[in-house]
Amino acid sequence: MARFSPLFSGSKGNSYYIGCAGGSILIDAGVSAKRLEQALFSIDVNPADIHTIFITHEHIDHVRGLGVFAARYGCAVMATSGTLEALEQNGLSKKIIALIPIEHGCQTEAAGMQISCFATPHDTPASCGFRVSTSDGRNIGIATDIGCMTAEIRQSLCGCDLVVLESNHDVGMLQNGAYPYYLKRRILSDVGHLSNIKCAEELPVLAKSGTTRFILGHLSQENNMPVLAYQTSLSTLLECGFKEKRDFTLSVAPPQNDEGIMVF
Repeated sequence: MARFSPLFSGSKGNSYYIGCAGGSILIDAGVSAKRLEQALFSIDVNPADIHTIFITHEHIDHVRGLGVFAARYGCAVMATSGTLEALEQNGLSKKIIALIPIEHGCQTEAAGMQISCFATPHDTPASCGFRVSTSDGRNIGIATDIGCMTAEIRQSLCGCDLVVLESNHDVGMLQNGAYPYYLKRRILSDVGHLSNIKCAEELPVLAKSGTTRFILGHLSQENNMPVLAYQTSLSTLLECGFKEKRDFTLSVAPPQNDEGIMVF
C-alpha cells in the first residue's frame, strides 16, 4: 500500500516521503539529516529504509541535509546531470556512494516504483519535478519551484491521484512587502515561483484529469499565509463546479510535519 507524507515544505526546507511495499524514497532533503531522521521516525519509517533520494534542484532548501543523510544510510542520489554537477561543485556530494543521473523526459525505477523526471522553469541549470508511480497503482506528482506552468509540467501531472503543486506567494503581499526589488522581480519571473492565483488556475485542469488530492506546497512564510493559499485554490475549484470532499481534498503542506501527517 502506498504511503505519502509531506515532511517539510517551504522556503526553509523541503522533503517528501513516498513509500510502498518495495521500499521508500525521498523527494529532496532540504533540512539537516537529524531533522530528516526525526521526521521519518515520527511517521514510523526507519531512515535506513530510504532507498533513493531524488533531488529537484541544488538550492539549499532542497539539499541541506543531503550529503550527511545519504552518506550515513548509504542511499543513492538521483538528479539531472546539471544538478549533480552543481552538487559536486558545492561540495555536497563528497561522501555519497552513488550519484545517478536522470534526465528530463526519462524514467527510472527505485524501491519498486517508477519515477519520471520532467523539466521545471526555475533559476537553476536543470531543475525538475517528479511523477512517481507506486507498485499498487498510485500516481503522485510533485512540482514546486516553478516560475510558470508549462505544457510539460501539466502533462506530467495530469492523471495523478495526488499532486503537490507550488502555491508560493500572494502577489499583493509580495509586491507590498519588505523584499528588495530585485528579489521581487526574481520571484515574479517565469523562472521564479508560482503564485496562489497561478496555482489555483491549474487545479481544475488536474481535477478534470482525475486528480482527487491536492496539496499546496512551498509556501513563503514572508509573502503568503496558509489560509490565503487554501482559499484561493478552494474558491477556484468550487467556481468550476467541483465539490470538496466529494470530488477532491485540498490541504496545505506545513513547514514541518509535526503531526506525522500521512496522506495515504
